Amino acid sequence: MQSQNPMIADFVKLANSAAGTFAGMTREARESARDRLKEAMGGMDFVTREEFDTVKAMAAKAREENEALAERIAELEAKLASK
Repeated sequence: MQSQNPMIADFVKLANSAAGTFAGMTREARESARDRLKEAMGGMDFVTREEFDTVKAMAAKAREENEALAERIAELEAKLASK
């Protein structure tokens, strides 16, 4: 049922316009915040999980090689000391 009172009809139009404007402002603020966050995060140097796992494996291998070399040096030093 539509109201015959033009003042009420004008108020309803105003309320609908305000709701639409508010929804648009909310959407724009969300997009702006998302863009700012992407811009801020883009300046940081993040690595992918695959890159991290690769470097982690390389570090583990280097650590094992370092321990093997340390044992070899200890053996060679022991041979030199016994002579």
